Amino acid sequence: MTIAPPGITDLHVHIQPWRQLKPEVAEVMRRGKEDHWDELIALMDDPKLLLNKLDTAGIWRVGLINYPSPDLMGFTDETNRFAAEYASTDPERLLPFGGVHPRFTQDPEGQVEELLQLGIRCIKIHPPHQLFPANAYTMGLESLGRIYSRAEERGLPVLIHTGTSIFPGARCKYGRPMELDDVAIDFPNLTIIMAHGGRPLWTDEAFFVLRRHKNVLLELSGIPPRKLLTYFPRIAEIGDRVVWGTDWPSPGVLDLRRNLEQFLDLPLPQELKQRITRETPLAVFPH
Repeated sequence: MTIAPPGITDLHVHIQPWRQLKPEVAEVMRRGKEDHWDELIALMDDPKLLLNKLDTAGIWRVGLINYPSPDLMGFTDETNRFAAEYASTDPERLLPFGGVHPRFTQDPEGQVEELLQLGIRCIKIHPPHQLFPANAYTMGLESLGRIYSRAEERGLPVLIHTGTSIFPGARCKYGRPMELDDVAIDFPNLTIIMAHGGRPLWTDEAFFVLRRHKNVLLELSGIPPRKLLTYFPRIAEIGDRVVWGTDWPSPGVLDLRRNLEQFLDLPLPQELKQRITRETPLAVFPH
């Protein structure tokens, strides 16, 4: 089956160099996937396997989540080149995301430029895995502010993890959505995508930030679709700034298609579902 554009976009799938994962991290990632772990590892090595899976799931495009976290997850800066090379198999359908780690970089602006040269479409910031709050530039981590500033100048969206993480060593306190309030104020022309909506602890806080700042979008990955309207009962109020994502194949997300079908079954207007899964992602990431 060939998916014609503009089809459904899933902006959050973890296609990463899993062979770099620290053993204790890989053990958590492997839970519940023991019977198809080898298949997933093969998929990380072969983009054609992923494209076949997307065809089966009825998904046109995906965002390939990558970011450096050498001390906690095991991912080095090579994750950026991995994402770019993987996506080169089908640049229309595979969107490479990458990152600059502000605690390790010596040249924030230069590394953002390197991402652009590689064809990276979005910077991923993961506070609980990179061990700083999203507004740490207000507390002395100057390099983080320089990353945001250069991304703003260059029109490069930034995806920021909010909410908890179950991986060993993750500092969940850094996942609060309220830290994005500073980022949105200080970088008003930066497109900020709030991943996970602060789930499960801070969804009310997330909704406040989303209503306040028009340059902040909500990305739904990691939120069980059947709980979406419990967490965000007024989602229609920000419906033009919501994008679909699953977090597959992270723990708890078993199937791309099943998550999508559960979302499409929700009692929401059809036009809103269309905007979330197709129109807004395409506006943020034109092809």
